[in-house]
Amino acid sequence: MVRSWVPQLFARYADGGALLADCPAVAGVGGPAAQRAARVLAQVCEGVGWVYRRLEPPSPVVAANVRWLAGYRHPRFGADGVLREAVLAAFAEPRPLADGVAAVGVPLRAGPMVFHLLWSGVLSAGLAERPLDAGTVVGRGVAA
Repeated sequence: MVRSWVPQLFARYADGGALLADCPAVAGVGGPAAQRAARVLAQVCEGVGWVYRRLEPPSPVVAANVRWLAGYRHPRFGADGVLREAVLAAFAEPRPLADGVAAVGVPLRAGPMVFHLLWSGVLSAGLAERPLDAGTVVGRGVAA
């Protein structure tokens, strides 16, 4: 009998180590097949020096915010260098999203740029507290 399991995430750490992760849709340890797969994957990963984790699913608020931002992940939303610099200047200090977009002066273009920069980590916001809206405080991110 052939059995297979496909984890959803593989990542390399800066030090060269590796993470293999399952990202289930529901919390908990999963059914018998998922539990068996987790045990086997943990053993295999340990054997090659990797880390295996079964991650908890995101909260509904985080999931909704990430789905929204994913709509702005395409590079075309971040391509205008002049607009990008204006948005970064507007959010040099944390402020509500609507205030920063208004400060740029072209909201129909600045909004998508803000969402793209949030997606890419250049800007940051608390995605776990509440759905993104005009009052969400946005500031510089770790990728800035």
